[in-house]
Amino acid sequence: MTESVALAKGSTPRILVVGGGYVGMYAALRLQRKLKRDEAEIVVVEPQPYMTYQPFLPEAAAGSISPRHVVVPLRRVLPRCRIVVGEARGIDHALRTATVATLASQEEGGQELEIPYDQLVLAPGSVSRTLPVPGLAEHGIGFKTVEEAIGLRNHVLEQLDIASSTRDAEVREAALTFVFVGGGYAGVEALAELENMARYAVRYYHNIRAEDMKWVLVEATDRILPEVGEELGRYAVRELRGRNIDVHLETRLESCEHRIATLSDGSMLPTRTLVWTAGVKPAPVLVASDLPLSPRGRVAAEATLRVAGVADAWAAGDAAAVPDLTAEEPGAECAPNAQHAVRQARVLADNLVAQLRGQPLAEYRHQHVGSVASLGLHEGVALLYGRRFKGYRAWLIHRAYHLSRVPTFNRKARVLAEWVLSGLFKREIVSLGSLEHPRAEFEAAAGDHGTRSDP
Repeated sequence: MTESVALAKGSTPRILVVGGGYVGMYAALRLQRKLKRDEAEIVVVEPQPYMTYQPFLPEAAAGSISPRHVVVPLRRVLPRCRIVVGEARGIDHALRTATVATLASQEEGGQELEIPYDQLVLAPGSVSRTLPVPGLAEHGIGFKTVEEAIGLRNHVLEQLDIASSTRDAEVREAALTFVFVGGGYAGVEALAELENMARYAVRYYHNIRAEDMKWVLVEATDRILPEVGEELGRYAVRELRGRNIDVHLETRLESCEHRIATLSDGSMLPTRTLVWTAGVKPAPVLVASDLPLSPRGRVAAEATLRVAGVADAWAAGDAAAVPDLTAEEPGAECAPNAQHAVRQARVLADNLVAQLRGQPLAEYRHQHVGSVASLGLHEGVALLYGRRFKGYRAWLIHRAYHLSRVPTFNRKARVLAEWVLSGLFKREIVSLGSLEHPRAEFEAAAGDHGTRSDP
């Protein structure tokens, strides 16, 4: 049994926020604004000391936005909250305690942290949902974090270097074949942005043409980008295919062993790049709690964002099954997307404050405004208030929408400045893959020194 050390708790009621993403950060931000210092102590537990604005990951991967401008430092925007950098491993709501593994827990003799609380806000988000596809764990690349986005950018540029420097036709073919599995926002936008970047980069390679590269999108259903509607989804497929991107609909990845992507339609694609964006699942901490779960593994929540049938517990975002009161069909739940998460965070924080002050609670209702998606530089699709937009106008709407939604004025200004500068100057096409292993050169030098004999 793992030993733990308790985080000291004073007489002030403690609100524990598990997760620092959309719901966690926005809820904590609103709580610290509305609550007086003596009303409650707010503790935020998050594995990373920042919140990632995921809609900007494709542009960060393409080099249009600096990675540091895609993240929001929690300590800076939540000065009245206590930030604990760690992963919640278990929640015992009956005892009002959470077990958290921190960086210190990994040290020799380190212990997990036990955090007592009075009110729980459960917002750990989601993790990539993988399937038991042979070879996926060994060769697949995710696209959910800023680290994965920048790693993928470096990887793509390294493949161009490999293809340019080899005389082996099979190695060259595999290096220039890029397979993306999943036709949702993440997969389509990542593929489109990186294809733009790679097509620009090959002009600086004397022996690679844009036509030599093969970009492939694999989607298990009969359309991509279902959130923007069938018509715009068909337009997106035509636009991608017009750029010589192979789109395989109603197709599954069956294997990627030995760096060969085998598809259910019989295609076999030698590739050194397989990006997996086929869905997400709730964070593992949910199953390590005593809170009620929905059939899909999310926390069962009421329309007020309280956990169903449980006192002093709240949930929202990807990890919560929240009733959609605006839907026509009975029993519908809010989709796990950023648009709902941000709005749910505000209602959750307001209701939590209302409960502490003995006031009535409000129900979460939100009419869906629409959806926007980028298809690369100057191309996109948008569905807003029932109106459809395509091409350059949709791309501008996409950028304007997300610029308005990214947290803090500081980030808005920096992102806008980078967009302006990227329009005035050429793209940067340098791979910094060595950043992922910064000690490799030193270790090699130290090893060489250790094997030499003294003169």
